[in-house]
Amino acid sequence: MKRRRIPPGECGAALLAVLLLVAVTGAIAAAAMEKLSLSRAAAANSIALDQARLHADGIAQLAMLTIDQAIADDPQRTTLAGGWNGAWRELPLPGGAAARLRVRDGGNCFNVNSVVEGDLRTALTRRNAGVLQFAGLMRVLGVSEGEAWRIAEAAADWADSDAVPGRGGAEDPAYAAAPEPYRTGNTLFADAGELGALAGMTPQIMARLRPWLCALPSAELSPININTLLPEQAPLLAMLAPDRLDVGRARRILAARPARGWGSQVEFWRIDALRDLDVPLDVQLQLQLRTWWFAIDVAVTVMDVEHRETALVDARLQPSRLAARDWGGYGP
Repeated sequence: MKRRRIPPGECGAALLAVLLLVAVTGAIAAAAMEKLSLSRAAAANSIALDQARLHADGIAQLAMLTIDQAIADDPQRTTLAGGWNGAWRELPLPGGAAARLRVRDGGNCFNVNSVVEGDLRTALTRRNAGVLQFAGLMRVLGVSEGEAWRIAEAAADWADSDAVPGRGGAEDPAYAAAPEPYRTGNTLFADAGELGALAGMTPQIMARLRPWLCALPSAELSPININTLLPEQAPLLAMLAPDRLDVGRARRILAARPARGWGSQVEFWRIDALRDLDVPLDVQLQLQLRTWWFAIDVAVTVMDVEHRETALVDARLQPSRLAARDWGGYGP
């Protein structure tokens, strides 16, 4: 076959075509290599995240066994002995991974579901004591009385089963008029963050309240353990009688707690600093000597991937069981 000679006037065009072909081929190769590198990095991150989650699950299960053993050692009282409440612990893991674990009293908070009572399967109704305590907590935290009552009543209307607003509360019509309409939940709060959607709630008030709130999967008054409640958590004690028990006085009471904690609710309410308080019986019995809910915070780092989660543990029955899990951050 006879080869055709390229005329001298076309040599530049041929060279340009070859260079263009090389440039396009190189760009395609570079893009393919970049996508391959991204795919490899994504696969490595996915594997690392799966490993971190498995480590976190095992650590949480181990912590639950430790909780059960502590309850078995003293089934009547849970105290701060041993420094377990809120202390971070480093845990060794194979393969260069790192983990941190923290166990907290998960019941020392205001249970937002306490604003209602009843059976979730039948009907939930407004609970006066829960509404009073929610309003009381807001007031001791500096929220005005009018705003506190409006938000507390709105919380009860949000969770109760009926469609009739309470005094100062809000049901579906109040939210239907919003620029982006929505409806009330008519069930228990799944997360305390849902309170941000309540009528009267503002981002500023929510930010002030959030560290003190929790959403236990039970419509019960906040099961505050007076033997593990820290002095800096005094607002949770003051909310039980906000007009007669100020935060400073509540803090002094907790700071003077006996080394082994109080032995009974009667012993607690009979201390000199509380003798002048007239507290309803259901509120007196609300305070606990043993912790029924625990929060487990876990942070696991595998390679450059960090996984964080908080597990809520129900210790009302033995063995304890996992009630809820939140990925991505820690509770208050």
